[in-house]
Amino acid sequence: MAPKSSTRVPLSVKGPVDCPYEGKEMLNLPQFNRGTGFTAEERDLFNLIGYLPSALQTLQNQVDRAYDQYCSIRAPLAKNTFLISLKVQNEVLYFRLLQDHLKEMFSIIYTPTESEAIEQYSRLFRRPEGCFLDINHPEHIEQALSAWGTEEDIDYIIVSDGEEILGIGDQGVGAIGISSAKAVLMTLCAGVHPSRCIPVALDVGTDNERLLKDGLYLGNRHNRVRGERYDKFVDDFVQCVKKLYPRAVLHFEDFGLPNARRLLETYRPQLACFNDDVQGTGAVTLAALTAAVRVSGLDFRELRTVIFGAGTAGTGIADQLRDFLHTQGMSKQQVIDHIWLVDKPGLLLESMGDKLTPAQRPYAAVDERWKGIDTKSLPEIVKKVRPHVLIGCSTKPKAFNEAVLREMAKHVDRPIVFPLSNPTRLHEATPEEIFRYTDDKALVATGSPFSAVNGKEIAENNNCFVYPGIGMGTILSRADRVTETMIAAVVKELASLAPSEKDPDGPLLPDVADIRDISAKIATAVVLQALDEGTARVEEIEGIKVPRDRGQCFEWVREQMWKPEYRPLRKA
Repeated sequence: MAPKSSTRVPLSVKGPVDCPYEGKEMLNLPQFNRGTGFTAEERDLFNLIGYLPSALQTLQNQVDRAYDQYCSIRAPLAKNTFLISLKVQNEVLYFRLLQDHLKEMFSIIYTPTESEAIEQYSRLFRRPEGCFLDINHPEHIEQALSAWGTEEDIDYIIVSDGEEILGIGDQGVGAIGISSAKAVLMTLCAGVHPSRCIPVALDVGTDNERLLKDGLYLGNRHNRVRGERYDKFVDDFVQCVKKLYPRAVLHFEDFGLPNARRLLETYRPQLACFNDDVQGTGAVTLAALTAAVRVSGLDFRELRTVIFGAGTAGTGIADQLRDFLHTQGMSKQQVIDHIWLVDKPGLLLESMGDKLTPAQRPYAAVDERWKGIDTKSLPEIVKKVRPHVLIGCSTKPKAFNEAVLREMAKHVDRPIVFPLSNPTRLHEATPEEIFRYTDDKALVATGSPFSAVNGKEIAENNNCFVYPGIGMGTILSRADRVTETMIAAVVKELASLAPSEKDPDGPLLPDVADIRDISAKIATAVVLQALDEGTARVEEIEGIKVPRDRGQCFEWVREQMWKPEYRPLRKA
């Protein structure tokens, strides 16, 4: 099927920047402010004389100063606050500082430190970021969203209702923190222009008693609205997105278990949308698993997998494994028969009936096969299943204890163990514990960053390896859907980039320091897949035909990525 007719997609990543502001007003706008980086000519042109010290400095001078200030701060949360302050002062400087010190600062701007910042959102609040939508005033949705620009201005929208954030649960209006953090990573990793993203918080209330009792809490002071009224509010929002920004990608983030998959399934036929907790976590885990399977010499068709924690992430991983192997020729039921889900009640069984969510139900085990076995004991489940793979999404610290790991190591040569819960304090096991209890045989990926153990670098199973590239690829192709085959193409591409492909002792995922190059390759895979399957709505961007050769397409994608640099300013 041929792609749809050509559509222009103006992406301003090169050339002069038009600025209609001057003087003090200009200095207060982070997308235009350059502080001491304004040239003499710009200071004169934009009426900045007298507002700045006389020294004319380069962007690198400013980065050096900002890095010195950052290093003088000891507490991770204080570092996070400093960076947010910089972001609302000078956008280019903020992103350039992060880009130059990415590996060092990644855990500060995202997990685990961002979790703490979100928990403290109402107490640390200084200046609003993003778009706040109130369930008590649905009539304001269109007005609030339209303030961000026209359909030509917006490429990506991240929305969260804050019910299930980064392993710390319901954070109410603090949802804006995760939406904003994800928007930052879209720019930092994939080069999406920062002004072309909208972070959105859906304030539907909170069931977090701590927040409801906090006199400084900034969100609605009532319990979460659910049911028909909630669905109508979300639908009003989505329909408004389709009306105002029909070509934008909609990214669902940290919705609770009752809603995450249901909303994705409702809206994925209607527009290009993506749920990072369901699809992103599943895709990056599957890429790491693909690399581990290659190292261990296993056959994917025979893989036995236990997933401990059957919420949005756990069932998302199961579904991605099912869908990926289905594209490789296996029936979905064949894959399901080799996956066991464990949650708070223990192993999920068919007899649990309506207590299971629709996402959990397909994976429920047959009770008859588990007679006489303690299905609430993880060591007993591992003993019965003899899994090749053990994945943790439970937020239950130390759940993968010595008994579990030694039992697993009895039955397989190379146990594949992925403790993915975050933040770090909620990990099911540390890499050091996993290696110790499996006699150094395990293949490991973790949900948060860990230092090397006995010279072995630990793969960080971070969604940033996939969702920015998926988003950028969908933006550039203007795909009208994010399909299973696009996700499968992403998994293959990311798995091929694992250092373990060349060195069996290498990590199962690439280094986050290479994230821009990785994201460009992921975006390339998405663009080419969208063109092949006919979901792409463009054949050219700004007069340049989208290349179908992989190498040329990769270079073309890189050309579309915004870079944190001071471009010439032009008076508008």
